Amino acid sequence: MPSPESPRPRQRRYDVILIGAGHNALVTAAYLARAGRRVLVLERRELIGGACVTEELWPGFKVSTASYVNSLFRPEIVRDLELTRYGFELLPRSPASFTPFPDGRSLLLGPDKALTDREISKFSTRDAAAFPKYEAWLETIADFVEPTLMETPPSPWSFRPRDLTALARLGWRFVRLGKKGADAIEILTGAARPILDRWFESEQLKATLATDAIIGAMAAPSMPGTAYVLFHHVMGECDGVRGVWGYVRGGMGGLSNAIAGAARAHGAEIVTSAEVARVQLTDGRATGVVLADGTEIGAAQVVSGADANVTFLKLLDPKALPVEFTDAVRNLDYRSASLKINVALSELPNFTALPSTGLGGGPQHRGTIHVSPTLDYIERAYDDAKYDRPSRDPILECTIPSVVDPTVAPPGKHVMSMFIQYFPYKPAEGSVAELKEKFADRCFDVLNDYAPNFKRSVIDRQVLAPADLEQRFGLTGGNIMQGAMTPSSLFFMRPVPGYADYRTPIRGLYMCGAATHPGGGVMGASGYNAAREILRDARNGRWS
Repeated sequence: MPSPESPRPRQRRYDVILIGAGHNALVTAAYLARAGRRVLVLERRELIGGACVTEELWPGFKVSTASYVNSLFRPEIVRDLELTRYGFELLPRSPASFTPFPDGRSLLLGPDKALTDREISKFSTRDAAAFPKYEAWLETIADFVEPTLMETPPSPWSFRPRDLTALARLGWRFVRLGKKGADAIEILTGAARPILDRWFESEQLKATLATDAIIGAMAAPSMPGTAYVLFHHVMGECDGVRGVWGYVRGGMGGLSNAIAGAARAHGAEIVTSAEVARVQLTDGRATGVVLADGTEIGAAQVVSGADANVTFLKLLDPKALPVEFTDAVRNLDYRSASLKINVALSELPNFTALPSTGLGGGPQHRGTIHVSPTLDYIERAYDDAKYDRPSRDPILECTIPSVVDPTVAPPGKHVMSMFIQYFPYKPAEGSVAELKEKFADRCFDVLNDYAPNFKRSVIDRQVLAPADLEQRFGLTGGNIMQGAMTPSSLFFMRPVPGYADYRTPIRGLYMCGAATHPGGGVMGASGYNAAREILRDARNGRWS
């Protein structure tokens, strides 16, 4: 929802200017303002939040147009910035997921362990016994990875004492994993499918879990790098309970607005409808920005919440950068095949596998609804995407936040978010505008096969293809992670080797978005880490 930001910057010069008001940039702004810096945030759109927004697309329907669920946002940031004072509230979902199958059966999962055991036992008692062990195994690896999220990756190519100490500390944590160290390497670099095949026998459970590995990625579960997201299943928290995902009250924009509230309380200025055209350089250092209308605003430091492609190839003259650096940026993988459909509904979908018993919704409506019956179904969907074709049988991940949070829809009505794989950024044949509507029709047909009242309950819809996500949110290629989350693009390789410390080749210019470690997802960690490094440079009396 639009928020009351300043119509124009109140000053001509600031300590720090942030480009973009995504959730990470807002976190950076809040911490810098709390430290006494004069901070200005400039947002191209008419509302703040980047891809973490709530928009009233239709009267009374408050839609999380891009990101739609949360758990990974760092509790340290919630506490530090006192976000609950500014309206942030996370509503837990239970059950966590519902998967209907073509044979009329269904699977509910978590966080209730007894429910999960009963549900998996319908398909395999062996898998029901293995599932708690699987989660404990993931938790062990998550315990190793999670502390790194709030740390600046050390450079393995540096001989600075700070980097050497951090590498030694990381190595010691890895040694303490013992034999599970090999498991950690597989999770961080391997494919999801062989891991799931090793742990479980029921196709229904494996297909449900596999969707975590590929959502937002141009990949299939059999491809290396897809296992990394599996342990997000047990990471994060909701109301202090680990591994539980929730909806932000009022939509995802409620989180961004709370961070902005904290930033403003510490003196930060936030200006919307203020597009930055370029970063201003003087003698090789960043000294401010120039807006699209020609307005020049000076700053000692400039921080970009945009991705690397936008920051270095659009807001800067690439000639100001080392050739090897711009080459590395040009070679970043922004491929995406995720399409988002936001839907206003007159009634809840009534699934034949688990019929509704009341107007308020049942367990099948509270969590994520998965439509991807087998692993091979997912692989075939990806086969189409490889050749830049929309998947004939798409993978649906649907949520209905209005069942848990009635504030986002009119009484008796509902909002559905459909996050779908795979639709190409540039289709091999046909236009995006034409194909995306046909693809949305196909997705509706698929869901209607499981809930025959669905299509007639649709009041309106918004279809956002990858190209639309790029145009609307400034995400290159429509990639919601600001770049692929593959092993070659994580930790000290993100965004490019040698620049994982939130600094750039330009003195006084920093990055703070998901293009940096730890990457995509609504965590706030990138923004937190960037603020720490910016303040460290200020304390040391030097600029990057």
